[in-house]
Amino acid sequence: MKVTDPLIDTDRVDLDGFDRALGDPADPAALLSYARSAELDRGESFPADICRELDRMGLPRLYVPAEFGGALTRYDELVAALRAVARRDLTVAIGHGKTFLGGVCMWLAGRAEQARELGADIIAGAPVSWGLTERGHGSDLLAGEMTATPEPGGFRVNGEKWLINNATRGTLLCLLVRTRPEGGPRGFTLLLADKRRLPADRWRPLPKVPTHGIRGADISGIALEDCPFPADALIGEQGAGLEIVLKALQLTRTACTALSLGAADQAVRLAEEFAAGRELYGRRLIDLPHVRRVLGEAYAALHAAEIVSVLAARSVHTLPQEMTVISAVAKSYVPTRADELIAACGELLGARAFLTEVHEQGAFQKLERDHRVVGIFDGSTFVNQHVLINHFPVLVRGHREGTADEEAVRRTADLSAPLPPARLDRLSLLARGGCSLTQSLHTASGDLRALASAGQAPARVAELAEELTDSCIRLHHELALSPPASQYARPEAFALARRYEDCFAGAAALRVWLHHRTPGEDPLWLEAVLTYVLRSLRPPGRPTDGEVFDRLFDARRAGRPSVPPTSVVTS
Repeated sequence: MKVTDPLIDTDRVDLDGFDRALGDPADPAALLSYARSAELDRGESFPADICRELDRMGLPRLYVPAEFGGALTRYDELVAALRAVARRDLTVAIGHGKTFLGGVCMWLAGRAEQARELGADIIAGAPVSWGLTERGHGSDLLAGEMTATPEPGGFRVNGEKWLINNATRGTLLCLLVRTRPEGGPRGFTLLLADKRRLPADRWRPLPKVPTHGIRGADISGIALEDCPFPADALIGEQGAGLEIVLKALQLTRTACTALSLGAADQAVRLAEEFAAGRELYGRRLIDLPHVRRVLGEAYAALHAAEIVSVLAARSVHTLPQEMTVISAVAKSYVPTRADELIAACGELLGARAFLTEVHEQGAFQKLERDHRVVGIFDGSTFVNQHVLINHFPVLVRGHREGTADEEAVRRTADLSAPLPPARLDRLSLLARGGCSLTQSLHTASGDLRALASAGQAPARVAELAEELTDSCIRLHHELALSPPASQYARPEAFALARRYEDCFAGAAALRVWLHHRTPGEDPLWLEAVLTYVLRSLRPPGRPTDGEVFDRLFDARRAGRPSVPPTSVVTS
């Protein structure tokens, strides 16, 4: 399939057209088909032809902010586009979408002319990589050993970056380098490595690393030896590299949730289609009570995850000063719940979840392998939960003092509300006011109770919202008693962080429903999401009534699906 007219350009972003152009993955003729993906996966081959078609469709324009020549004006549109690709093939989404991650530091701190030049390269199809990690250091960026020594006219760079997505394919790499021997928070700087300008004998690619999932992706590295960099390779101020990276991660972590949503979309689709066509004990698998329950709960989990993802993306515009918390919650919550959803769907598929050529070209075993890496991207689940743990004191203070920005919460959750331009200069390493969404849960729960009292909402849903509010209050009392955060947080703190994520997800779902309810509507999806998130918030020994998951799935089968306005699940 060839696309001649871009579906994404500086004047329009046709996400519906983009999704349709990607085609049905079950169709071998589609741009992103299960058959082609399986072939590339078996050969551990990079999907270069597919990426070129995505370039022609204009996807790279969504990686570049409009002020630098691209089409990125709304971060929820970026999430939607990446989700559409990931719904077909995670390897492609990861391989192509990495360019957004590679450019983010420039959008945050680069000079305007410098950013426009990079934007033009990206729009022309040049892959950009992000060189943060090194062999042996993992997530410990302060341990980085690649050095850049200032010299007249620029820098002299030595060292290696390893396990870098698109390190070999990338034309440009944004590198975090040590510019002070002692390191420290002000001892690192960002440089843009343009391979076209570097002496060919001073750098070399490191070999591709074989991986269990995303087998075709270019996971490799780069080594530089006494390599000269021009002065204009500097991104931002010298010594500000770590701060820029930590702010950039607030955007990239949010974007990464799109990968998990796409994988979850595909998992539910494959499981439901298999169950509908499979007979067991004289009945179709999809008619068995246990299967209905599993699929209904999977949809509830998916709805919760997509609400968290979409509201996190919108918060870049409405609550940038809180993004350090919101992005950490989203990056921890969404991939983890997607992993659980994928595992549940795999149990329904049975042996076909492991076979490579039997059911839809082995698409399920590929997506299950591919998705395992998403939880590691841009800080593992534990890293992101540690960010949240470090914020326990300000979260408690904000909850106690009621510092929520109610207007910003409304604009975040009301998907019909126009979004202000993203103010990346307002990103902060500390969310001093806490998290407005969870702080405003009491207000939202009260609004739902008033609707229930007036007969405009079911009492059962109002009771769930009140239970969520009470759980959130108890949680903040426990956060207040948690020992001060340190480099080595206690195991109990991570359990508290996970419960906070569930409170955030429930609060987000409640807000979305309140802003989009229609008279006479059965808030079935909200009831299912609240039931789902409350499972981990309830005291031990109190069972969860899963009957709502049955009703959620039955509504879908009856052709009257109850879905949140963030939902783009396809059948």
